[in-house]
Amino acid sequence: APPPLLRLGGVVKMAAFARFRFPYRLQRMDIAYNGDPKLCGGLQQYRSSYYMATVSSKSAALANRSEAQDKAISEELKVPFSRTSVGTFFQDRPKLGNQYLEDAFLQGYLKRHMPPEVFEDVNQQLERFAARVENEIDSLGRECELNPPQLQQYDAWGQRVDRIVTCPAWKRMKEISAEEGLIAEAYERKYSSWSRVFQVSKMYLYSPSAGFFTCPLAMSDGAAKVIESLGIYGPLAEAYRHLTCRDPKQFWTSGQWMTERKGGSDVAGGTETVAREQPDGTYQLYGFKWFTSATDSDMTLTLGRVMDTQNTKQGTKGLSLFYLKIRNEDGKLNGIEVQKLKDKLGTRQVPTAELLLDGAKAFRISDEGRGVAAIANMLTITRIHNTIGAVAFMRRVINLARDYASKRFAFGKFVKDHLLHMQTMARMEVQTRGAFLLLMEVAKLLGLEETNMATEQDQHILRLLTPLAKLYTGKQAISVVSEGLECFGGQGYMEDTGLPAILRDAQVLTIWEGTTNILSLDVLRSIAKSEGQVLVSFFATVQSNLDSCVNFPELASLVMLVQDALNRLGEFSQRARLKGTGFLEVVARDFAYSLTRIYIGGLLLKHASWPKASPADIYSAQRWCEQDLCPVDMADRAGAYNAEAVSMDTTLVYEGSPLLLKGKL
Repeated sequence: APPPLLRLGGVVKMAAFARFRFPYRLQRMDIAYNGDPKLCGGLQQYRSSYYMATVSSKSAALANRSEAQDKAISEELKVPFSRTSVGTFFQDRPKLGNQYLEDAFLQGYLKRHMPPEVFEDVNQQLERFAARVENEIDSLGRECELNPPQLQQYDAWGQRVDRIVTCPAWKRMKEISAEEGLIAEAYERKYSSWSRVFQVSKMYLYSPSAGFFTCPLAMSDGAAKVIESLGIYGPLAEAYRHLTCRDPKQFWTSGQWMTERKGGSDVAGGTETVAREQPDGTYQLYGFKWFTSATDSDMTLTLGRVMDTQNTKQGTKGLSLFYLKIRNEDGKLNGIEVQKLKDKLGTRQVPTAELLLDGAKAFRISDEGRGVAAIANMLTITRIHNTIGAVAFMRRVINLARDYASKRFAFGKFVKDHLLHMQTMARMEVQTRGAFLLLMEVAKLLGLEETNMATEQDQHILRLLTPLAKLYTGKQAISVVSEGLECFGGQGYMEDTGLPAILRDAQVLTIWEGTTNILSLDVLRSIAKSEGQVLVSFFATVQSNLDSCVNFPELASLVMLVQDALNRLGEFSQRARLKGTGFLEVVARDFAYSLTRIYIGGLLLKHASWPKASPADIYSAQRWCEQDLCPVDMADRAGAYNAEAVSMDTTLVYEGSPLLLKGKL
């Protein structure tokens, strides 16, 4: 029975909602109420103006009630909803603005480091490009997310076609990449060594809106780098020309087919693909590629083992590097069968497939058995692109969150006025600024190397920072982006906002091109291969950055913090030299984190010492330097790496496991 909301002459006035195909209106049902909580009759009559139901013997009197009384009652009973899905409040969404003009840190870095004439030109180009990202590219990227690729294996007549169908926005991204010279910028070298910094800046603005078209671009950049390093001749000349051109009709993208069923990073032990030489000097490839990203590309580089009359060499020394086109001149796949498309957590925009190579025509482009060495340049480039994506995702989620904080009103004030929220976002900003400076340091060093301007110390630092930047920023991105989603409350969890896709896509950054542990071990290899010179260059570079701050009293205490961490790292390195390789493996991750935190600390301090540095530049350096910059030393002194701890690590992980109970560990 309806509750007695309003008693007027023994009649209860109730608001009732009815659904019709036209805009919903507030309905009123007049029901006689006599105090009995029983159902008060049924519907007897509708009045066309209000669709009123009249019940009880008093209906005649009610029908004569004046329009003024009806209106007064209607106003009194008015509620803020005319249907369950619509109310009077709608939260303003965060707005994506010009990401270059809104990034004071990027502008400040370029202005400080670039020659004035270069900065003047680059500044205008980046502002224009960021406007294109805002007004065109971002919506295309969202379309790529909502329309992932599909595999059509057979046509209507049963013929095997293995056609990867991508959306128009994905194809448009390829055209835009050529028009904007996102690969060409790095190889035209219009700005000499600063061309790489310009290209990286452009990719940094593009990446979060690109619908992950940055994946084929990363591999295309890497392929161009490999070809340039090996020599631009023969079939490689055609590939290089297409990879680095600005004509959308001529532009190619490249794949990178390394992963097979037996392993990803372990290419030496996991590569089963074999290559059979043909009379014309080409090769036919036979194998199964387990994970091939951007499989709709025009060409690819891949590893394989050359077959001879006796046997096929195993291990790294048996691998050679090959170049092949995806399709033949007649448009058919080049001895390739697409087995399936991968179903991934993120990067759903990118077609990633399992491929069978059944006689694919290819060209060997490295010396036989030197495939891994030849591919090293590609890994350098793709790891740098991985870092670009990580830093760009962090910047994007912060920029959206700070805009939202100025629009979201909760608990009596805007979110931006809640001190705890601003503290949280400031911590995210500090991480992002540190990661950004590390990215730009790598870009600057790469530019110097490509223009033959890098010193030996520069080359050592580039070799060290490339894996460090990739492993550390990948971890940072997941943490910062996850925190960023919290800034939107429940909306950060809703797929139709586009925000969760940032987190899903960010997860690949710690996995692709080597996991955190794999890259930590790679850092150790770089030090060992250089006989310690890489580490010597590291200490010298950080010390130089600290020395540049000596004339700034406001930075003195921060310099002391980084100097202390650097000294502790040196002491730890001396202790580690006296221990075996097992010890070095256990400390590898913490050692890599320590190297990265200390190096970033030096970069932030150097940036803060710029005469035009802002108070925020100094504050971000302060916040960074207050963390433990050398965790490997602290953990070592606490006994985290001794034999007992190493043994207990396994016991802790496998406690209760059948493997431990059966004595198989």
